[in-house]
Amino acid sequence: MRHLLDTKTLTRDDALRILDVAEDMRDTQSREIRKLPTLRGKTVVNLFFEDSTRTRISFEAAAKRLSADVINFSAKGSSVSKGESLQDTAQTLQAMGADAVVIRHGASGAPHTLATSGWISAGVVNAGDGTHEHPTQALLDAFTIRKRTFGDDSRGRDLAGIHVTIVGDVLHSRVARSNVWLLTSLGARVTLVAPPTLVPQDVSAWPVTIRYDLDDALADSPDAVMMLRIQLERMNAAYFPTEREYSRRWGLDARRLASLPEGSIVMHPGPMNRGLEISADAADSPRSTVLEQVANGVSVRMAALYLLLSGERTEPTAEEDAR
Repeated sequence: MRHLLDTKTLTRDDALRILDVAEDMRDTQSREIRKLPTLRGKTVVNLFFEDSTRTRISFEAAAKRLSADVINFSAKGSSVSKGESLQDTAQTLQAMGADAVVIRHGASGAPHTLATSGWISAGVVNAGDGTHEHPTQALLDAFTIRKRTFGDDSRGRDLAGIHVTIVGDVLHSRVARSNVWLLTSLGARVTLVAPPTLVPQDVSAWPVTIRYDLDDALADSPDAVMMLRIQLERMNAAYFPTEREYSRRWGLDARRLASLPEGSIVMHPGPMNRGLEISADAADSPRSTVLEQVANGVSVRMAALYLLLSGERTEPTAEEDAR
């Protein structure tokens, strides 16, 4: 891999390769000494223009467990807050000798710009850009589903025959978009459930089924139910009457949890709005994979950094540059 910018252009084989390497990384994390010397001498920069705790710490843990040097760059309190451009920041990182840049940005397409601009030679990992994509989150979600479904026999397996229902604020969710492309690429069937106001305007090209009634969707016996966080900070209009009304119609409560078929799992990318999109009963039930997702996220990000940095970097071809 040269960059990891999205899941829409990630091939099935490349996705399975990342997931299988993540299996190996996960196995190393049960040992007494979890640190590997693989990326010793490499420098990974976490370039975060948006607030994030979970994703930044997860990438930092992944890089350090591979023995890479880590530089955390936060836009707040930096030269960015004084007006420095992305280009100037990137060229500063290039001068510092960054081998990989993990970027989270409020503007959709910023990681792609960084990767294709020629400003840096480092590999770029998209840690979330605007309302576009969040590829490593989708990869860790797929890893979690695969592990819960197949257990120790999960290596090399895709998700053919698995039905995943994604519920909530699809309009503002980069997690939903990345999951749609990755899960369907791996053979899963995906259903989106949301109020009509929280469904993107044109989803006709998306390989999904759209539903507006959560109870009807759950009656279709999904293997995994992924609850999305209501992103109140991105909402500039009234997308639903009240939080109580949203919870009643689209929240996963104890009754809906009990209606799920045996073996179905409950997922959430975090952080959770308990009592809004998910109840405490659902969040803390044995079906919940929330903490597993966090643990698996470190393994998946270790795999992504390993595949990005373990080989010698070469100048991109014209075709790669266009991608």
